[in-house]
Amino acid sequence: MDLSAIVKAYDIRGVVGDGLDEPVVRDLGAALALLLRSEDPGARAVVVGHDMRESSPALAAAFADGVTDQGLDVVSIGLASTDMLYYASGVLDLPGAMFTASHNPARYNGIKLCRAGATPIGEDTGLRTIRETVEAGVPAGPGGGRRTTQDLLSGYAAHLRGLVDLSGARPLRVVVDAGNGMGGHTVPAVFAGLPFEVVPLYFELDGTFPNHEANPLDPANLVDLQKRVLAESADIGLAFDGDADRCFVVDERGEPVSPSAITALVAVRELAKSPGAVIIHNLITSRAVPEIVAEHGGRAVRTRVGHSFIKQTMAESGAVFGGEHSAHYYFRDFWRADSGMLAALHVLAALAESPGPLSALMRQYARYPSSGEINSTVDDVPGRIAAVRAAYADRPGVTIDLLDGLTVDLPDGSWFNLRPSNTEPLLRLNVEARDEATLAALRDDVLAIVRG
Repeated sequence: MDLSAIVKAYDIRGVVGDGLDEPVVRDLGAALALLLRSEDPGARAVVVGHDMRESSPALAAAFADGVTDQGLDVVSIGLASTDMLYYASGVLDLPGAMFTASHNPARYNGIKLCRAGATPIGEDTGLRTIRETVEAGVPAGPGGGRRTTQDLLSGYAAHLRGLVDLSGARPLRVVVDAGNGMGGHTVPAVFAGLPFEVVPLYFELDGTFPNHEANPLDPANLVDLQKRVLAESADIGLAFDGDADRCFVVDERGEPVSPSAITALVAVRELAKSPGAVIIHNLITSRAVPEIVAEHGGRAVRTRVGHSFIKQTMAESGAVFGGEHSAHYYFRDFWRADSGMLAALHVLAALAESPGPLSALMRQYARYPSSGEINSTVDDVPGRIAAVRAAYADRPGVTIDLLDGLTVDLPDGSWFNLRPSNTEPLLRLNVEARDEATLAALRDDVLAIVRG
């Protein structure tokens, strides 16, 4: 059995019935239990949650069968967002498995795994071993594991509210687009008792995603939220992805707010509580982020794209917060895990403390125009990167960085990053400049080489 098609660098993901089915998932559960027991003979249990996809309950049950067959217990928390599973892993001090395919279409599903305390399990920290165990054939276990259930929704909600001071917040009208995903389950619990009037959009849990894909990174999936914010004269709009671990923000004009600007805002709030602390940002985040962190007395640390790199660097540096331009936000006080809901509460608190609208508040954090991520399908990914590097290498004042793909800094303050996709023959381009004209010229120049 070859699982390379579904076991990715950070998680397990695939089309249900095409490589990902209940027998495979049962073996994956058993393999996780074997891994945990090999590392700690006293390992006792795994906490399991799932999203609203039609395939999720049966897959989660099959996984639990595999775990209990190997003698470990399973604590099922039922319907959950991914950050709620991280909360469960942290508060129960147990390894966890979350069944979700996040923002992917309905036919997909997957598993995000973590050790106790929400520490991620990636390719180099256990996933490869799990895959090899299943491919070699999982040995029969002793059985005897028990299955129990716990309802942690209210505890999760109270924990998040305890991390953000919303006392004295002015009333706000907030449109929330849950995209028929797990935000429809968690937002009512988290917002209960807060001085915010929530206007719900697509809160019905429906893994077929009848209204739009639960992927707010695609501007097409923000259109309904933008229209509703304007129609309701709302103060802010929030959009969650399918497993509600990412949150995108729309201002009172219906304009999307850059996740880099959100990173800067939350960083400033965290630095006010922890002066001089470390803030993590990935290398495609706006250069405004490290500038603002430095201006507020913090130390910005740059890292590769991807949650495993962010979390590892946070652990090594003791960082209080980390942000990615994909709208993943990580908090030391949340087991260094990412929570779109916690980021949303920070933005709401900041807005509620501000006399003006969100657009005015965010102006100080959004300094430079950027292209967003532009994908190009190419036949020769390494060759195209090499061609771009060659085109810029000898230009005066240019610096080149290979931390994650190719990053080129130009002497006028503009820069771009060109990274290959982990899973597809794609190159991903991000460009930032001091003005729109420079941005457009640099973007077009790089794309002409990439798409040659």
